[in-house]
Amino acid sequence: MSETDYNQIVQLLCDRLTSLSKVPEVSIAPETNLITQLSIDSIKLLNLIMEIEDTFDISIPINALTDIQTVGELAALVHKIKSAS
Repeated sequence: MSETDYNQIVQLLCDRLTSLSKVPEVSIAPETNLITQLSIDSIKLLNLIMEIEDTFDISIPINALTDIQTVGELAALVHKIKSAS
């Protein structure tokens, strides 16, 4: 995957997170924290992960999410898994 693909992943995540966020006035960018800034709870996060897996036809191991805090980190993980497949 190229840099363009990474940017597309970030854009898709930002678009999707805008609808999931409990804080609509927050502008979502790669450095936006999923938990503290967007108030994404575990259920919403798991639903988002399932959508990502379906969209990109990948499988994201749950233990890979333990260190994910920002939109950019999640996009990087998706990019890495997609590139490896």
